[in-house]
Formats: sequence, structure tokens, C-alpha cells
Amino acid sequence: MITRRDLMAAAAALAAAGLPARAQERPTQEALLRFDPLGQVTLVHVTDLHAQLVPMHFREATLNVGVGEARGQVPHLTGEALLAHYRIAPGTPMAHALTDLDFERLARAYGPMGGLDRIVAVIRAIRAERPDNTLVLDGGDTLQGSWTSLQTRGADMAEALGALTADATTGHWEFTYGAERVKELVAALPCPFLAGNVQDTEWNEDVFEHTRMFERGGVRVAVIGQAFPYTPIANPRWLIPDWSFGIREERLAERVRAARAEGAQLVVLLSHNGFDVDRKLAARVPGIDVILTGHTHDALPEPLRVGDTLLVASGCHGKFVSRLDLRIEGGRVAEHRHALIPIFAESIVPDEEAAALVRRLRAPFAADLSRVVGRTESLLTRRGNLNGTMDDVICAALMRQRDAEIALSPGFRWGYTLLPGSDITAEDVWAHTAITYPAAYRTTMTGEMLKTILEDVADNLFNPDPYYQQGGDMVRVGGLGWTLDVAAPAGRRISGLTLLRTGEPIEAARDYVVAGWASVNQGTEGPPVWEVVFRHLAEGPVRAEPNPHLRLKGA
Repeated sequence: MITRRDLMAAAAALAAAGLPARAQERPTQEALLRFDPLGQVTLVHVTDLHAQLVPMHFREATLNVGVGEARGQVPHLTGEALLAHYRIAPGTPMAHALTDLDFERLARAYGPMGGLDRIVAVIRAIRAERPDNTLVLDGGDTLQGSWTSLQTRGADMAEALGALTADATTGHWEFTYGAERVKELVAALPCPFLAGNVQDTEWNEDVFEHTRMFERGGVRVAVIGQAFPYTPIANPRWLIPDWSFGIREERLAERVRAARAEGAQLVVLLSHNGFDVDRKLAARVPGIDVILTGHTHDALPEPLRVGDTLLVASGCHGKFVSRLDLRIEGGRVAEHRHALIPIFAESIVPDEEAAALVRRLRAPFAADLSRVVGRTESLLTRRGNLNGTMDDVICAALMRQRDAEIALSPGFRWGYTLLPGSDITAEDVWAHTAITYPAAYRTTMTGEMLKTILEDVADNLFNPDPYYQQGGDMVRVGGLGWTLDVAAPAGRRISGLTLLRTGEPIEAARDYVVAGWASVNQGTEGPPVWEVVFRHLAEGPVRAEPNPHLRLKGA
């Protein structure tokens, strides 16, 4: 429960930060950027942009289950628990940005968030204030997630990285363009692509640069890049057949030591591991001063300290920019000051050059992007451990248009939020489906196979050891009900599997007609999933409420 004392403390903290303490009072650009500089180095972090060039709404998760040592810890606090932990008053701009609480009303009051031209305006303001001290680092998942990025195979977002003045980047979904295209993109990027945990399978040699040295404010800064270690499991292996991935803890430790030996006074890991993986990594690999973490889309208003390492989480979709000022003494961080800057689009004056770039990049696709394909009567959102209403729409489309009893939709975290009463454009659908392997398959699966699939995904998500968590949220289902016990051992987390059409339990030996998409298997056949969704939306307005047939235990 949030007490009156908590609210008073939150109001004081917000006032000190320059943000309004009163609900629905939109912050000014001056307030958002107000910061008392510290030390010699300023790190600016943006991650998981997912090719979103224009402002949008993105509702944070209602449920974010932590398991093992992460149970009940950040970033697995949501809603009121998160606000109480950080002493943030409900209804304020930061409360809206960080939680799902009263989302629709506050979204209409505060407006959309993000937009490349607003992010660039913020970064340029910081660089202008600290021209010789600022290092801008992009955490990956930047070149994928929109129709324009799919059609240009990442080229549009390579230009966007130039506008962001990024000094380095890393990757995950970038690899789904295939190995040859990734090499082309890396060669064309305006900054180094750092991914020291990717090696070729024949010679066990690094595919990409692993470390880049910078000097800021008289401090030598080593930035080490870490791509998503489970890419060949979460995404199609056949797209990158000759590359191996992994956490590679020992090799990372060697590189930290080597960077120190070369005179690095500050060591930064630019990571796409995911928060819980990085929390464990920070406790096991000494010598890393800062981990700029990505992949799991977490946004924390304060860094988390693990030993001598600071973990910074900067959200996704351009909702936030993190600023971390550091005072370095004797080759270590003596003091730090941090701000998680919410990018309220209607509060920030767009950067004119970046706005012109966005218009140019989108112009060839403008007619397709703006085409209205449907309408929603309810809030459509993706982010959540168990289900999302946008995924429920996709599942309904798969079952109806592909004549299936059951639908499966992957638990991707990317994809923004649509407010009730909104037209649905083709761009909105593509923002949830624009991948290089979009075939909507139709097949038969036994009940035993269905349970195995669900158990495997549950173990990837809820294994108590973070090093065995391979990212994403729970696979979305249509036509099925189940109970998930996150505290149960692997292989026994899913129970009560029920076919909703009949209300009968799923039979292990029976065949069921299943439709799905985003199969990692090469040669999967079927129409692109967005075409299936377009046909479904053409039948009339949609309404999707949170799925009542999915039950959670042990959390």
C-alpha cells in the first residue's frame, strides 16, 4: 500500500527532478532535461528501439514474474508495487511512463511517447552541454520492428543510428536479416557494431569487433559489446548457420582484463543479454563498472548496483533515454548521477534534421503505412508475461482465417499499444508482425506435442537460473486454456490444458488443427501473417479483453 508519507516523498523527489508532481500536468522540455552534471563522463543509452521512427503509445506489463533470486525484485515489480518501491506518485508523468495503471486515460492526457526526432533533440541537448564528455550507446534491436525496416532490410534504421550520433551498437533481431545482410549493414553503419560473443563455427574466431576504446573527459573508456546470446534458439538458426552465440563468461572476463591492461579507467558492457542475465553476470565477472542492459525492455528510474557494477535499464520503443554521469577516480567509479528521461512527444521540440530524415525514410511507404485496415473497440497491447490483447486478435485471426481449433503466436515483446476507439492501420499490424519469417502455417499437433511446446517455452522464461532464460514472454494461445505454475519443476509447469471450443481436456494422443506463425523451421509455408490479420480485421471492429482462461500459480 502507498501511504501518505510515500506520496509526499514522491512529490518531493519529482519536484527535485523538475517533473510535475500533479497528475496530468504535462512536463516541459526544460524539466525533462534538467540535470546537474557530474564528473568526467556522460553515458547516454537508448535500446530496443525496434525501428519505431514516430511517436506511439506503449503500455508496460501488468505482470512481470521474477523467479529464483529475482522473485519480487526489480525489474519484476509492476504497477503500484513499482511506484511504492521508487516512491513515485500515481498519475504523474513518470508513473504513467513506467506502469500500466489507468493507462488509457493517462495516455490521452500525456500523449504519445518516443519518436526519433524527439530522441535526437534530447541527445543533442546533452551533447551540447557536455560535448567532450558524452558517449551515446545503442543497445540493439534497433534495425527491426517496422514495415519500413523490413522493406529496406534495416537500411532505414542504419541512417537513424547516424541521426542518433550513436558511438556504438550491438544486436539481436538484426540477425534475422541473415548473415550476408548483417555483414552489409555492419559495414554501412555509422558506428561500430560490437558483439564479442559471436563466433564463426569453423574457426571459433570473432565475427565482429568486441571492444572499442574511447576517450571522454580525459578518461579512457572501454565499451565491450554483447549480442543476444540465444539468437539461434529464439530465432531461425538457418539464417545464421555459420555463427555461434553464447554468454561466454570467461572470454568476457579476459576482455575486461585486457581493457584494463590497455589503460581503460572505465569499462562499460553494452549488453543485449536481458536484465536477469546481466544481474548474474555482474556478480560473476569482476571489473565491469557499468552494464547498459537491453533485450527484456525493462525501464528502471535508478541504476541497480550489483557489487561494484551499475546496471542501467532504458526501456524500449524510444520511450526513454538514460543519462548516467560518472566521476572516475583511480580507475573506478567514485560517484554517479542518473536520469531516466521519459520522451513525452508533445513536450519535446522535434529536431528539424531528424524530422526531415523520418519524413524521407517513410515517404516511399506512406500510402501503405496509413491504410486503414480495421478498428478496435478495446485496448490492444502486447507486453505481458502470459498474454496480450493484440496477440489475442492475431490468434483469433489465425483460427478463423486458417480454420483451426487452436492458434499459437510467439511471445515477442516488441509492438506498441492501440487505444480503444482507434482505427487500425496497416502500419499498426506490421509493428507487431514485420519479420523475415512471417508464414502463417496450418498443421496438426497431438495434445502431447502442444504440452511439450508450452513446457519448453515456460522453462525458457521461468527457469530459476537466468542463464537458461532465453527471452520473450509466454507463447500466446488461442482456443486453449491452461494453468501455469512457475514454481513447479521443468516439464510439470503446465496443467489443465483445455480446448475452449468444447470445454474438454486436451487429449495427449489426439490430433488438433493448429495455426501459427513465426516458425523457426526453414521452408515453413503459408501466407504472411499480416495478410491473415488484414482479412480478419476487414470483417468488423475487434474487441479483445484480457484472456480469463490463463491461470497463474506460484508467483
